[in-house]
Amino acid sequence: MSEQNQADNQLDQSTDYESALDTEQIETKSNITITESAQGYLADLLSKQDTDGIGVRIFVEHPGTPRAECCMAYNQPGEEDSADLRFTYDNFSAFIEAASVPYLEDAVIDYNKDRFGGQLTFRAPNSKVPKVGADASVEERINYVLQSEINPGLAAHGGDVQLLELIDEEGVGLTAVLKFGGGCQGCSAVDMTLRQGVEVQLKQQIPELTQVIDETDHTRTENAYYK
Repeated sequence: MSEQNQADNQLDQSTDYESALDTEQIETKSNITITESAQGYLADLLSKQDTDGIGVRIFVEHPGTPRAECCMAYNQPGEEDSADLRFTYDNFSAFIEAASVPYLEDAVIDYNKDRFGGQLTFRAPNSKVPKVGADASVEERINYVLQSEINPGLAAHGGDVQLLELIDEEGVGLTAVLKFGGGCQGCSAVDMTLRQGVEVQLKQQIPELTQVIDETDHTRTENAYYK
C-alpha cells in the first residue's frame, strides 16, 4: 500500500471515529426542564452554601422499577462524573447522571410559591420505565403504559398491576395476562378498574391487543382498598 493510500485510510478511520463520537453525543441528550422559578430557588439555595462553583446533581435511584425515585443533591466542585450532562444556568450548573438520562425524559423540576413559602416539585413520568421507541415490542409498550400511566393512579389506593405474560392464540388474538397487587388484590372494585380503566387504556394505546385478563388470586383481601 502506498503512503498516500495509508494516509487516506487513516483519515477515513479518523473521520468514522469522529462521526461515531458525534452520534454518541447526539444520543446522549436530555430534554429535562428546570423552570425559571426553580432556577431562582436553586440559585438562592446554593448561594447560601458559601462554596464557589457548587451545583446540583440530578439522578434516579432504582430507575426502571416501581421503586424509582428522582433525586437531587449538592454537587461540590469536582464531584461530577465525566459522563454527566452539564446544564449551565445564570448562577449555577446542574449535572445529569448519564445512566439516568433515559429515565428523565420529559422530566420537569418546578418551584411553586405558596403561603407557607414554597415547594420544589420533581415530575418525571418516565422514571419507572423509560419512554419506548417506535421499534419496541408489544410487551415493552404494555409495561410502559402500566408503569408510567396506570400504576401512578392505582398507587393512590396502594395498588399496582403488572404484566405476567402475553398469549398469542389462534382465533383469539393477543391476550395480556395481568396480576394486581397491594390495595387492588381482593378489592371489590377491581373488576371495574380492569374493564373500565386498565383494559380500555391498554387497548387504546396498543391496538394489537384483543383482550386483557386478570389472573390475580382475589380471595386474599387483607390489603384490599374496598372490601
